[in-house]
Amino acid sequence: MSVSDAELTRLAEELAVATEYEDWRGRRVRVGIDTLRHVLTTLGVDVTDPGAALRARQEEAARRLLPPAAVARWGRTPRLRLPPGAETWVELEHDRRTPLGPGLPMGVHALHAEYGGVHQRAPLLVVPDRLETAEALSEHRVWGLMVQLYSLRSRASWGMGDLRDLAELADWSARDLGAGFTAINPVHATEPVPPIEPSPYLPVSRRYASPLYIRIEDVPEYARLEPARREEIQRLARPLREQGRTADLLDRDAMWRAKRAALEILFEAPRPPERQASYQAFLEREGVWLVEFATWCALAEEHGSDYRSWPERLRDVSTHPVGAEALRRWPGIEFHRWLQWVIDDQLAAAQATARAAGMPVGIVHDLAIGVQPGGAEAWMHRDALVAGVSVGAPPDEFNQQGQDWGQPPWHPVRLAEQGYGPFRQVLRQTMRHAGGLRMDHIAGLFRLWWVPEGASPDQGTYVRYDHEGMVGALALTAHESDALVVGEDLGTVEPWVRRHLAERGILGTSVLWFERDEDGNPRRLISGGAIAWPQWPPTISRPSPPTCRRSTSNCETGWGC
Repeated sequence: MSVSDAELTRLAEELAVATEYEDWRGRRVRVGIDTLRHVLTTLGVDVTDPGAALRARQEEAARRLLPPAAVARWGRTPRLRLPPGAETWVELEHDRRTPLGPGLPMGVHALHAEYGGVHQRAPLLVVPDRLETAEALSEHRVWGLMVQLYSLRSRASWGMGDLRDLAELADWSARDLGAGFTAINPVHATEPVPPIEPSPYLPVSRRYASPLYIRIEDVPEYARLEPARREEIQRLARPLREQGRTADLLDRDAMWRAKRAALEILFEAPRPPERQASYQAFLEREGVWLVEFATWCALAEEHGSDYRSWPERLRDVSTHPVGAEALRRWPGIEFHRWLQWVIDDQLAAAQATARAAGMPVGIVHDLAIGVQPGGAEAWMHRDALVAGVSVGAPPDEFNQQGQDWGQPPWHPVRLAEQGYGPFRQVLRQTMRHAGGLRMDHIAGLFRLWWVPEGASPDQGTYVRYDHEGMVGALALTAHESDALVVGEDLGTVEPWVRRHLAERGILGTSVLWFERDEDGNPRRLISGGAIAWPQWPPTISRPSPPTCRRSTSNCETGWGC
């Protein structure tokens, strides 16, 4: 190894980029220099002279008083490396200043430090030490159904399952069977125009939901339409209902064309004052984020669903040309904002139905690990995501080529500098009408496998995140939402990661086929007529189940596709 390569390796280690790792066979694998160079470049490091970059990094670290974000578990003081005599204080809501100490309220605050005439500020997250939601359910075992919502077709739905079907399933399973929850696939936002991506794990945004799941007849304005207009909508629905009675694959494109036509009729219908007031309250709560999402949708209708192919002037959400386009397209933007209000209302109704039926948890929503690289979330949070690499998995027993999921990762430092705000927004919206959250690939809160653009999946490397910040942001949002969290922790997961999650009150995932007791016999998970929620800590190392590439179209049948 040359001196330059050795300095590059040291630089990677300084930035939490793995220079070697243990593969699924337990062997040490050294990461290639080209991979390290590419990953460091995407992180914003000039690697032309690795030695100079390393020295600059070390000098910057010596000058820095505060980390990108400080994290303290409630009742404790964050650990900081400050020179003697440095002054610190915390800025709470409404500019209230208070000393740094263990009595701070949970939430996101601003931490200040001063020393030698230098003043620095960083986000401070005060987070729960442990989630108590799952503890509250531990006195009785909770079981429930897991369903791909799009496959839950009824006679009334438009060829695929919708949120009314979900509410009815939850109500029936709770009242007649005693179920405590209903877990579903991600219902994240999809493209505003065909072709619609079939995999629920490759959305354009996780903050907002897909209007494909709206039950048209449950929109209150439908009942107030003239009979002729209602019949016009039903003519759109009949072919889809007929197709829904067959074994044909779902035609999402046809379903969205029909539903969109129906929703456009409903959007133009007058709303009574109480409905209009509810709509305005929703818009005020969502604020600029919903405007930006709806703007992406309106632009995508003309320029396509990958913002990277748009005219250069429209690729940056913060620029004046984007604002000018938004004003020009305001009626279309208003339509997409209205769609999110409608689906938010039906998501709330599904959870309310589940709880009213006696479910202690209700709906458990699923959070995908990432988004499309050219979608709305990537456009809105381009400063917090990393271009030029994608998330995946290294080679393992079931896929010895490795996996590339085609999704951009969070930037570890820039996300922290924003107080994990974009991540918390996604979490908060997903938990808004949920009793629980299943988090796909929860090990990604600790480290992610980054694959350089143009490279094969086995040429990637792990990049570590500040897990206290990532898990803390998750725990804080779950605490605020009163939701339990289930981590999908299958596959190659470091043992200490499972222990850490267990200590924080985050549940794990078990696959019945792979569960064995100490003697190697199948573990008993059914007792007393109730199915136990998988309990921590796991007693065995679980191999990962066969997986598919998340952007494939054969996800009609599998939970984990």
